Amino acid sequence: MRKILIGTLVALGWAAASVASAATGTVLRDEKLLAQPSATAGVAGSVARGTSVTILAKEGGWLRVTAGKTTGWVRLLSVRAGAGGLGGAGIGDVVGAATTRSDPTRVVAVAGLRGLNDEQLKQAQFNADELARMEAQGVSAAQASGFAGQSGLAVVKVADLPQPKAEQSSSPWGEN
Repeated sequence: MRKILIGTLVALGWAAASVASAATGTVLRDEKLLAQPSATAGVAGSVARGTSVTILAKEGGWLRVTAGKTTGWVRLLSVRAGAGGLGGAGIGDVVGAATTRSDPTRVVAVAGLRGLNDEQLKQAQFNADELARMEAQGVSAAQASGFAGQSGLAVVKVADLPQPKAEQSSSPWGEN
């Protein structure tokens, strides 16, 4: 009996801590809640613009959120952190969802690759067959020109960019 009581108290404490650490946010546009953090995942539900959500986790460019009784994944940039509604300060509110603390003096860039996570990128390897398949999709200059002509496009000559100059040392002692 005592083991069950201790287990129950630990579980309740963990649940309370996870709810206390969860952040709130506001959905910036109508979104689908996905079952997994992937653009190809099944749809678990939907959430309307302006809905308040609880942010449970972050994985790459995705946030796991709860809206009402539905839990799912949305893109990081679709949620503004905080309970400020849709009239917040702007991109800083969105970026705040990705960080544990928001510093308005920091500039943050967010980039992602659709459908790939960090682990998949770390395991990436060269694939000659895929490269050959991609190169087979190329067209000749004559084919491209013919297609452009059919679409009413004209050839325009653009000057090449100048070649970069070799960097010169700013040290009075040369290249030491």
